[in-house]
Amino acid sequence: MSPHTESGFTRRQAIAAGLVVTAAAAVLPTVGGKSPKHSPDGRQSGGAVERMPVVFVPHGGGPWPFVDSGIGDKLELENLATYLRSIALLPKTTPKALLVISAHWEESLPTVMAGEHPPMLYDYYGFPPESYEITWPAPGHPGIASRVASLLAEAGINTARNTERGFDHGTFVPLKLAYPNADIPTVQLSLKRGLDPESHIALGRALAPLRDEGVFIIGSGMTYHNLRAFGPHSAPVAEAFDGWLRETALLAPVERDRRLIDWQNAPSARLAHPREEHLLPLMVIAGAAGNDRAQIPYNGTILGLRLSAYHFG
Repeated sequence: MSPHTESGFTRRQAIAAGLVVTAAAAVLPTVGGKSPKHSPDGRQSGGAVERMPVVFVPHGGGPWPFVDSGIGDKLELENLATYLRSIALLPKTTPKALLVISAHWEESLPTVMAGEHPPMLYDYYGFPPESYEITWPAPGHPGIASRVASLLAEAGINTARNTERGFDHGTFVPLKLAYPNADIPTVQLSLKRGLDPESHIALGRALAPLRDEGVFIIGSGMTYHNLRAFGPHSAPVAEAFDGWLRETALLAPVERDRRLIDWQNAPSARLAHPREEHLLPLMVIAGAAGNDRAQIPYNGTILGLRLSAYHFG
C-alpha cells in the first residue's frame, strides 16, 4: 500500500468532504504526498498564522501502512490511510510545529520531547525486518518544547524534559502518511501515569494557547483497544462504545468533558479499553478544543471493529 496517491480535489473540497459523517468509513481526498511549502516561522507565503485545529486520530496497529503484515482488510486499511493523509489539509496555514500526544508514552510527570533530531523508536515487535527500517526524520523543536513546559507550569502542572527519546509509532505512522516529507518540526508530549481523565483534559486546556501560535496539536490513539479481544467477534462492543463516544463528542463542551471524565460508565467501556492509554489522547484534545464543537471526519472499521476520529476547530 503506497502512502502516495494523486488527487484532483481542491483543498476546500477535501476539507468539506472530511466533515461529513457516514455510516461507513469516510474516505477523504489525498494530498499527493506533499507538504505545503512553509517558512521557518510557520507562515505560508503572504499569510498570517491562524488558529490551528486540534485532532484525535486512530493510528492503527504497528507499522501497518508501510509493511504488509497480513492483518486487516485492505479496503479498511486504505480508508484509514486515506483519512490520515488528509489531516495535513486541515490547518489553513502550514503549522510552525506539530505537538503529538501519543498513547505509547507514559511518564510519572508529563514529559516533553526536547531533542533537536529525535531518533526512531520502534516500539512494536514480531513484524517483518523492514518494519525496523522505516524512517521519518522530522526535526524536533526545543523552543516549542520549552513553551509546552512553560504553559503547563503556568497551569500548576509539573513537567519533565527528555532530549533522547525518539518518535514512537503512535507518532511516526500517522505523520509519515500526513507529512511524508518530514519537514515540519515535531514534538511529543507524554501521558501521565495513573491515566486520570480529568488531569489529561486539564493538560489540554493548558496547551490551548499553542493553537494561536502556529502549533497543530494531534492526539494519537484508538477508540477501541483491547488486544486480547481484537477481531470481528468484538464488533458489538466496539459499536456500543464508539456510538457513545461519538454522541459524547458532539455535545456542548461542558457536558462533553463531564462525560469523558466519567467514560468508565459508558456502554462496554472496559471491554473496549481494559486499559485506557489509547483513549487518553482524546481527553487532551478535548481540553485543548475549549469551546469548539466536534466534527467526526472518519468513522470506519478495522477487522470489523468500529473506530472514529475527531476534529475541533
